[in-house]
Amino acid sequence: MIPVSLSALLILFFSISSAGFANIPYITQIELSGTIFYTDRLSVLFYISAFMLMFLFLLHRARKGKILFFRQIPGLKALDEAIGRATEMGRPVLYVPGIDDIDEIQTLASLNILPYVAEKTAQYGIPIIVPTRTSIVLSIAEEIVRQSYILAGKPEYFNRNNIRYLTDEQFAFTAAVCGIMLREKPATNIYMGSFYSESLVLAETGFASGSIQIAGTSTIAQLPFFIAACDYTIIGEEFYAASAYLSREPSLLAGIKAADFLKIFILLIFIISICVAVFNPDFLKYITAIF
Repeated sequence: MIPVSLSALLILFFSISSAGFANIPYITQIELSGTIFYTDRLSVLFYISAFMLMFLFLLHRARKGKILFFRQIPGLKALDEAIGRATEMGRPVLYVPGIDDIDEIQTLASLNILPYVAEKTAQYGIPIIVPTRTSIVLSIAEEIVRQSYILAGKPEYFNRNNIRYLTDEQFAFTAAVCGIMLREKPATNIYMGSFYSESLVLAETGFASGSIQIAGTSTIAQLPFFIAACDYTIIGEEFYAASAYLSREPSLLAGIKAADFLKIFILLIFIISICVAVFNPDFLKYITAIF
């Protein structure tokens, strides 16, 4: 026996075959356009193709052992110094991965930096405290720190109680982190991720407790507070490049380097276009096609 749903589909099929698509209501015939590509988007195709070719070229060079130059980022270079100071003082390192959930790109960037910090603290034998605001970030951060201790060859020193879920409430979370600073007195405070109006409260409390502080965020409105109260601040794109800078992973290095070359190329085209348009105003109508 044919199921009802299948029989209904067969009836519909034969109805369409006999009557044709045009005579059946709510069914619209598909009309093919005369071209495959939208020619007004060819510039986008060009830039994407240029980026991919540059990325593949740089990836090939990086995998063959060629060194891709990256300028030194003082805030990232200071991580080893700050962790070393905590080791000398026998005090923990506090790592705050922002206050947003895992769907925020800054949280992901912060969790890419956490393995480096956690592995260094494991090698030096000092605890790392990671307060989190959401349960998902808690689970991921806990696994990252555990894996970092295993890679450092010291899994027995991992203490899951140092990876802490505090609260979802913004300023309750801020107060709890400040309480950790005042009670446990970490020698180094690292703020990496998305921060809002609580940034100055955290940074001022850490400054008052005498900790070395390193902050990194792309939230422009909070950068002045971190710059004023922290020893080192990682600004904007430096924050997103941090994971590649620390890990030296070829694919990450190639992606950042290719993006830099593409930005320089677009900037040069932009400057040349403006200069030409100054002397030839008719050239303005071609600038939109270029960009």
